[in-house]
Formats: sequence, C-alpha cells, structure tokens
Amino acid sequence: MIDWDKVDELRNDIGEDDFGEVVDLFLEEVEEAMEELRAGLPGDKIECCLHFLKGSALNLGFSSFSELCAKGESAAAGGDHASIDLCEIVQTYEASKVAFLKTLENRSVV
Repeated sequence: MIDWDKVDELRNDIGEDDFGEVVDLFLEEVEEAMEELRAGLPGDKIECCLHFLKGSALNLGFSSFSELCAKGESAAAGGDHASIDLCEIVQTYEASKVAFLKTLENRSVV
C-alpha cells in the first residue's frame, strides 16, 4: 500500500523539517482533490484530477492509490468513465492515509 523506501528516500533527500511540510502540503492538496472527486466531477475533469492525484501519490509513496489513479486516468483518457471505480479510489486513499500516518510516527530517518 505504501512504498516506504520511497518515503525514506524523500525524507533523506529533503530533510526532516522540510519532509513534515511536504507531508502537510500533500495531505492538504490531495484532500481538496478528493473532495472534488467525492462531489462528482464532470467527465472532462476526471482525467486531470486523477493525473494530479497519481503524481502526488507517487511522490509520497502511496503506491496502491497511485496505481488506481493511473488506471482511472487511462480509462478517462479513453472516454471510458463508467469503468472508473471512484469508491475504490476514495477507499484506497483513506486506507493509505491511515496506514501512512500511523506508521510514519514510528519511523525514523534511515
């Protein structure tokens, strides 16, 4: 669900203080995009939203969530909006966020 090697790499690259800021910014921006998805975006906006979420998720190691966003983005690009499981995307994000925050507290810089 979470690629902890990616998380550790980012934390080591930018430092502990900046890492906390990046996590806060990530959560804030992703929460805003998730609210848009939950509220129902028009078909022509879903692809862009999922692209943003995919990239953000990759940067912070949310691998399962990113994969679902990539799959949805691809489907949206092909006009197949019906095959996008927004509930699964939302649930995977929520589960990933819980796992990330819970485990992050117990991890130190490696």
